[in-house]
Amino acid sequence: MFDLDEENRLIRDTTRSFAEDVVMPRAAAIDEEDAFPFEIYRQMGELGLLSMTLPAAYGGSEADTLAWTIVLEELARASAAVADAHMVNKLMCDIILSEARDAVRQKYLPGMGRGDIICAIAQTEADTGSDVAAIKTTATPVDGGYRLNGTKQFITFAGICDIAVVVATVDRSLGRKGIGLFLADAHAEGFRRGAKNKIMGVRGLATGELVFEDVFVPNDHRLAEPGAGMRRSLTSLNSGRIGMAAQSVGIAQAAYEQALAFARQRHAFGGPIANLQAIQFMLADMSVGIEAGRLMTRRAAAARDAGVDVVRIVSEAKLFASEMAQRVVDDALQIHGAAGYSTETTVERLQRDVRVYKIWEGTSQIQRIVIARQLLAA
Repeated sequence: MFDLDEENRLIRDTTRSFAEDVVMPRAAAIDEEDAFPFEIYRQMGELGLLSMTLPAAYGGSEADTLAWTIVLEELARASAAVADAHMVNKLMCDIILSEARDAVRQKYLPGMGRGDIICAIAQTEADTGSDVAAIKTTATPVDGGYRLNGTKQFITFAGICDIAVVVATVDRSLGRKGIGLFLADAHAEGFRRGAKNKIMGVRGLATGELVFEDVFVPNDHRLAEPGAGMRRSLTSLNSGRIGMAAQSVGIAQAAYEQALAFARQRHAFGGPIANLQAIQFMLADMSVGIEAGRLMTRRAAAARDAGVDVVRIVSEAKLFASEMAQRVVDDALQIHGAAGYSTETTVERLQRDVRVYKIWEGTSQIQRIVIARQLLAA
């Protein structure tokens, strides 16, 4: 059902070559230095990867969700940070494309597709993650627009963004009905970058705090009116969860390849440890899990492209793929033994990277709640 056609095979092969030739040699340094890879990001723009899902009118090639997941998987196989940078850009392009006026689209989307403009999503706060309705950042109506006030935490691109889609409420007492989306310029007065977050994995994304102190957002930069912001945020989560699943598969694939190569060359008990049945069973389980995760991810992508209700499907894909990837990376490190615990091995970095995929875009517990509600409502 999910055999790739010629076009998607070309996308996969092109991305794989880029990932292996450009990204992989820099992956360890990106993690160690925790510095955003601007050069690689702009190369993705030049290659058309950042603009791939945009309409032609904004410089894109109008690729579908399935093609996007193929790209994410290949990038994540090389570097989780580079893959996630690609994903955030795509999600922000989607929001601006669907919610902004054409003048705003023309102003930002071509540059985002080239990698010249970087857009963050400012949603998470110190006390709110998956509970979007509890957002405390406010957007107060004023003459000609809104004033934003609040603090966001763990924001990808916080330290480098040119613009930010800000999730804020016009009235906290309204709960989800007060939530809107606002596009803020990083050069606006009162837009401040706070502390950089020191995170365990997926380093190099300038993750940190954003502070808004009476930041003015003109009316034409309001993306979703109060009451519609919650719906739009949840819609974005559907794409984000597919992206998380695709990245998880890519990380798992990288770990499996590392484990397979190590098992063939590491000798113990008179031969390669790959000859030991215990190791063979671990490798077999890795392969099965990766194939299942890949199929679930592509099924979710195909369903989204078909326009059907994907809430349960994408949550199932994200839940399975993220937890599968954790198991695969754990087993890969176990196969490496003491060597896997060394910072000089790829699997050590993968172990730190993979852990967040059971948290991002809704924790595993949230996914189970979503899935159960969908089942019980049927």
